[in-house]
Amino acid sequence: MKIIILGAGQVGTTVAETLASEANDITVVDNNQKKLDALKDRLDIRIVHGNASFPDVLEQAGAEDGDLLIALTSSDETNMVACQVAYTLFHTPHKIARVRSPEYLQRSKLFDRKAVPIDEIISPHQEVTDHISRMIHHPTALQVVNFANSLVQLVGVKAVTGGPLVGHALSTLRQHIPSVDTRVAAIYRQNRSITPEAHTVIEAGDEVFFIAAKGDIRKVMSEMRTIEKHYKSIMIIGGGNIGARLASVLEDEYQVKLIERNPERCQQLSVELDKTIVLQGNAADDELLLDENIQKVDMFCALTNSDEVNIMASLMAKRLGAAKVMTLINNPAYIDLMQDGEIDITISPQQITVSRLLRHVRQGDIVNVYSLRRGAAEAIEVIARGDQRSSKVVGKALEDIPLPPGTTIGALVRNNQVIIAHHDVVIETQDHIILFLIDKTKVNEVERLFQVGLGFF
Repeated sequence: MKIIILGAGQVGTTVAETLASEANDITVVDNNQKKLDALKDRLDIRIVHGNASFPDVLEQAGAEDGDLLIALTSSDETNMVACQVAYTLFHTPHKIARVRSPEYLQRSKLFDRKAVPIDEIISPHQEVTDHISRMIHHPTALQVVNFANSLVQLVGVKAVTGGPLVGHALSTLRQHIPSVDTRVAAIYRQNRSITPEAHTVIEAGDEVFFIAAKGDIRKVMSEMRTIEKHYKSIMIIGGGNIGARLASVLEDEYQVKLIERNPERCQQLSVELDKTIVLQGNAADDELLLDENIQKVDMFCALTNSDEVNIMASLMAKRLGAAKVMTLINNPAYIDLMQDGEIDITISPQQITVSRLLRHVRQGDIVNVYSLRRGAAEAIEVIARGDQRSSKVVGKALEDIPLPPGTTIGALVRNNQVIIAHHDVVIETQDHIILFLIDKTKVNEVERLFQVGLGFF
């Protein structure tokens, strides 16, 4: 696929790195030559220096015969104009743009072929807010992703000593919870992947990814560790787009306090939010945190636009008694440093945004993609098409499907019914199939496996 990426910022760079490793023809456009040169030194891509919305620059980047344009510059206006130019002058067939300003997003009629011709809008602030909200609703989880209209969830959880299944083989899971059907998709032990087998023994410290129907998630999690009580109090640091959105989503269900440094922004938030207590102050002020009973906070969310402020505030909150801390971090190097430290959960906006983008880049009938474990693994939802003559999977039992190494089928959804994957389950056309890939470089093999032959047409 010939893909043009506009913007070599953190998200654009992450997208380029992800897609360049999958045999795509990638061109990156940016007005910063140093950023482009750094990318070119590391990746097998083309680069074009210039303003991303200028017709000559887009023409040089190959918009005329490009398959996909992804506009990820820091300017909503540049992204929107670039899509308009690509559509009007070059007839680029598919255009995705990052749009962050609520003033644009609230006008749904703005984005169609008669106005601003963007085929898919990516709103990182909304994506990150939804991700954090899911994490707060599942206190024990490391990661939670939804498939098939939320009928199925893939959950990552860290096993701890005392969990009923810890120290036992996976084959005993059914004995522990006979009323629940689930599938362990992957296990990571000391950052190394282990293929789950019936005889595999869960150890304390293992990061276990399992798939189950949404209503069964808590029962399965309780096998790995003691389930934490639902949170009551949430403290948010940073009143920007993400912090404000999260407070708005949570304030009806939780006791929410939001600390923002800018007085004018505080005044605005106090009007926009109904039940959230808005405080003006410095997130790194230990006296303020103590005055606001940080030791009674169930979840502390550091969501400012500064990684350093988020990390320092989270460490301080944890040491002052906050039960758990969640930290927004943009710099991938910082995320690696914070892994397995005092910070309980790190949030990477780039990886969340990349997950959304991958849904539109993947070939065939892939309808959902989630980037996991900082981009090393992927979870995919794909629709089976065709019949036994035209498809490599329809009509076959799961044990007879030649999956790439490290790939696991976790569940199927058929007519809104969740079917957990077992060796004798037979795939039917229109099934939604949930797969976990330990090695995301195998995604092209998965795409080919589910492609329908010409005979189907």
